Amino acid sequence: MANDPSKAHGAAVRAASAPHERVVLDDLGIRRALVRIAHEIVERNEDLGGLYVVGVPNGGVPLARQLAENLREITGVELVVGILDTTLYRDDLTGSAQRPPLRRTEMPSAVDDRIVILVDDVFSTGRTVRAAMDALMDFGRPRAVQVVALIDRGHRELPIKIDYVGKNIPTARRERVVVRGREGGLDWPLEVVVLADEGEGR
Repeated sequence: MANDPSKAHGAAVRAASAPHERVVLDDLGIRRALVRIAHEIVERNEDLGGLYVVGVPNGGVPLARQLAENLREITGVELVVGILDTTLYRDDLTGSAQRPPLRRTEMPSAVDDRIVILVDDVFSTGRTVRAAMDALMDFGRPRAVQVVALIDRGHRELPIKIDYVGKNIPTARRERVVVRGREGGLDWPLEVVVLADEGEGR
């Protein structure tokens, strides 16, 4: 049966209009990275009971919860897990005509004299983590802050250090790196995808 030219043309149009994306880390890869990071945290910190795991919405939250579970399995220590929205502390949104919606903050206890393990999904310019550090000070004075990033995509603008990295992925500025789950949400299984886009990461 001969190929239908109209169908072939339609498929070509759909392919051209579909956003280019590539999966750079699948669910198993993410879980392995978080297990490795948990072991690195244990090796670095003697006072495990003083740790306070804090996830930055949205993608950092499921990662923070899984990381805390990994730490519990390794050490037997139940850790406090918080959620910290950074929207009001961002310094790169003041010129935006439309403010992004606020996301929830849940900090079960103060951070005074705690070692805060700050968990973000994609690290880029450093502005999200800088904003998170400012936000943390509203909840007390931590003994130290250590930063976990599942993905470091480069394009640093601020001298912010990452203490634990899941994977380094060099990207172009026109690309976006996102962590996504089932039906576009943030339920496990998760994957990390690079999208050809004009947006920039964090």
